[in-house]
Amino acid sequence: MKPGILIISHGSRDGAWVRIVEEAVSGLPLCEEIPVAVSFLELVEGRLIQDGINKLEHGGVTDILVIPLFVSSGSTHVDEIEYALGAKAEPERETDLELFTVKARVHYGYPVDDDPDIAVMIWDKLREMSKDPARETILLVGHGSVHDGFRQRWQKGIGSLANRVREVSGVAAADYALLNPDSVRDKVEYWSGKGHDVLVAPLFLSEGYFTKVVIPRKLKGLTYRYSGKTLLPHPLLPHWIGNQVELLLRRVRGEGQAGLEQKK
Repeated sequence: MKPGILIISHGSRDGAWVRIVEEAVSGLPLCEEIPVAVSFLELVEGRLIQDGINKLEHGGVTDILVIPLFVSSGSTHVDEIEYALGAKAEPERETDLELFTVKARVHYGYPVDDDPDIAVMIWDKLREMSKDPARETILLVGHGSVHDGFRQRWQKGIGSLANRVREVSGVAAADYALLNPDSVRDKVEYWSGKGHDVLVAPLFLSEGYFTKVVIPRKLKGLTYRYSGKTLLPHPLLPHWIGNQVELLLRRVRGEGQAGLEQKK
């Protein structure tokens, strides 16, 4: 077995966005030397998912460890990519994404969801805005989904992550709001009504239209604190990716050993 790592993110026409993802991957702490390809779902010509697959397979990789670099398992992209890679038989929702050409075995990992490293990253981005934790609420704002099943996964993951952020930060409360279905303004008004200072944290990988325009527009006229700082860049993200890789490696090698035992 020769493993390779395929890290998949959404993609952007903004070259700075692409470089931020690449820089996070460049610091990947691995216990052994494994080839790595960074690919994007769309918008980055020559760096799409099929390009990443081809690069790894041309290097002799037999098992591709896929890390979906998305913030929630409630993302429809996470589901359609898993299907298009052949890691699941059918998508949960109709997709235009065509099946990729893959010869290697594919082992699909997990998105961010409520990982403890991510909670630390969020607090690091907010720490300088905190003045009186005993009367503050941190409000995580994520994209969300209007689709049944996906929406519930968004709610479960970001709700659990909010609890982790509260534990790490020591603030009075932590909560979440989604853009789809929209609950952002209601949540800020609710916590402000309880006498809390609200620190709004965008749960996005990098800055863009949603963090710069959509969220501030929804909160116009309200009292809150918002830095607009997203998860990246942050030195802990390579650590998170490294953990996902090690988990997949243990799973793959465990399956391989079990197969050998059955042949005996």
